[in-house]
Amino acid sequence: MRRKKAATEAKNYFHISSVSKRYNIHPQTLRLYEREGLLRPSRSEGNTRLYTDEDLRQLELILNLIRDLGVNLAGVEVVLNMRQKMQQMEAGVNEFLVYIKQEFYSGREQEFENRRHSLVPIAHGKIVKVEKKDP
Repeated sequence: MRRKKAATEAKNYFHISSVSKRYNIHPQTLRLYEREGLLRPSRSEGNTRLYTDEDLRQLELILNLIRDLGVNLAGVEVVLNMRQKMQQMEAGVNEFLVYIKQEFYSGREQEFENRRHSLVPIAHGKIVKVEKKDP
């Protein structure tokens, strides 16, 4: 049981030479991407660059932008920053939705469960006072 858990938690690390061969790019290009802040590989004790699966996904995105869409490095940086901001906003919205759900539904679970199982959904309306007109 421990072996399976350790195997799923273990990260794969790749050296710069294997990454450059895999993606058909020069190692200097990978170093340039790191200098520009587009990639942030881990380092070994001997200061060797070690790329994780997450780094490789980031590299694939960078290469897609550059090779397929013709975006320059400045554009890639802008796109990556926007993606990061969008992910942060999405996390914030999800956190807000969880808060709203807890506050709104708290203590009213049975009411919402009954509505969910009703034949025709009924919206709660306000009571309106109607005055009679004398003829």
